[in-house]
Amino acid sequence: MPLKSLNGLKSLNGRAVSLVLAGLSASLVPVPALAETVSGFTLDNGMQVVVIEDNRAPVVTHMVWYRVGAADEAPGKSGIAHFFEHLMFKGTDELAPGEFSAIVEAQGGNDNAFTSWDYTGYFQRVAADRLGLMMKLEADRMRDLILNDEVVATERNVILEERAQRVDSDPGALLREQARAALFLNHPYGIPIIGWRHEIEQLNLADAEAFYRRFYAPNNAVLVVAGDVTPDEVRALADEHYGPLEPSADLTAERLRPAEPPHLSERRLTMADPRVSEPVMVRTYLAPERDPGDQAKAAALTYLAELLGGSGTTSVLARALQFDDAKAVYSAAHYDGLALDSGTFSLVVVPVPGVSLEEAEAAMDKVIASFLQTGPDPAAFERIRTQMRASEIYARDNVDGLARRYGEALTVGLSIEDVKSWPDVLQTVTPEAVMEAAREVLDRRNAVTTLLTKAEG
Repeated sequence: MPLKSLNGLKSLNGRAVSLVLAGLSASLVPVPALAETVSGFTLDNGMQVVVIEDNRAPVVTHMVWYRVGAADEAPGKSGIAHFFEHLMFKGTDELAPGEFSAIVEAQGGNDNAFTSWDYTGYFQRVAADRLGLMMKLEADRMRDLILNDEVVATERNVILEERAQRVDSDPGALLREQARAALFLNHPYGIPIIGWRHEIEQLNLADAEAFYRRFYAPNNAVLVVAGDVTPDEVRALADEHYGPLEPSADLTAERLRPAEPPHLSERRLTMADPRVSEPVMVRTYLAPERDPGDQAKAAALTYLAELLGGSGTTSVLARALQFDDAKAVYSAAHYDGLALDSGTFSLVVVPVPGVSLEEAEAAMDKVIASFLQTGPDPAAFERIRTQMRASEIYARDNVDGLARRYGEALTVGLSIEDVKSWPDVLQTVTPEAVMEAAREVLDRRNAVTTLLTKAEG
C-alpha cells in the first residue's frame, strides 16, 4: 500500500487498521544494514582491524582478540593459553602489576578477558575519548610484558585454585570434561581450556615466555573497536599505537591441528557422585562448523536446535517430554558452530523424580526418531524464522555483542562478509535443509552420551 493511501484507513474498523499497520511495519520500515556501519582494514604489521560505528552514546568497546586458544597449545602444556590470559594483567616495562585495570577503572571503564579453544580476548569499555589510552595500554602489554619465576608461580597457584573451585569440586563439570575428551578422539578440542591439573602444575617461566613470543603479536591479533568512532579515527590511533609493533616470525600461514578420525561407535559415560542434586543426561554429537563462504549447513543446524529444544514450552522435546508425557522437568538442544575445526550439537534431559535417566533417554530417542520421520511443524518453523529475524535486528542495538560477534568469527576463520551475511543466510533455510542436516548429525556413532546420577549412601 502506498503511504499516501494511509488516509483511507479512517474508514476501516480498529482490527483492520491494526492488521494493515502491522503489514506496513514489516514491509516499509527500513532495517539498517550492518554493511553500512562495519568496515575493516589491516595494518602493515598484519594486525586486522574491524570498526563498528554506533554514535548513539559517547562510549566505545575496545577488544583485542588473539588467534590462539587451548587447541593451539603444545602437547603436555594444557592450560597455557588460559594461564597466559591471567599473566597479561601483570606488569610491563611501563606498568606495575594490576595497574592496567586500575587505570581503566579510573577512567570510569571496565575490562576483562576470556579464553576458548580457538581464541583469547581482552576488552575495555570506556568513554570514546579514552580510546587512544586503551590502545596504548593494550599495545604495551602485547610485546612488553615483564615475567619472572615468582609471578609465574603465584599465578599458577591461582589457576590451580580456580580449577579446584570450578571443576574438581563440581561433578557436572568433571563429567563434561571427560565427555569432551571422549568426543574428540584425536583433535585438541578434547583438552580442557583450564588445562589438566597435572600439566598445569608443571607450567613454568620458559613455557610462558615461549608462548608469549610466538602468539602475542600484531599479525596474530584482531582489533575490534565498536561505538562512537569513525574508521579514520581508529586507523590513525591504531597506526600510532599498534603500528610500530613487530610481527612474530614464528607463525604459520595456517593453524595446523591433528585431524579427527572417523567415529565408528557411540561412547557412553556414567558418573555417580553424592554431590549431584539432579540427575541429567547429555548427548553431544560432532557437527559441522560455520565455514567461510558456506554457512548454509550451520544455519540449518541453528534451526534444528531451536526446533528440538530452543523453547521450554513450544519446542519438540519440551512438548513431548515435559507436557504430553511428563518424563522430564527440563529438556534442551544446543548447536555451537563457531569453531575453527568442528562444531557440536547437544541434547539435554533432566528427568522428573521417579523416572530413571535410561527411561528419559529412551523417551527422548523416541521423540527424535519421530521428528526424523515427520519433519518440523510448518507453523513452528515459520515462527522460528520470524524470531531469528527479530533477534538479528535486536542484536544491532548491542554494541558489545556486535564486537564479540565479529571478534569471535574472525578468530575462527570467518570474514567480515560472512558475519554480515549470516542474518540473510538464516532467512534462506528450508525445512528440507534442516532435515538433511538432522539426518547427518544425529548419528549416535558420532556422539558421546553421559549419565550423571547421585551416588547412593
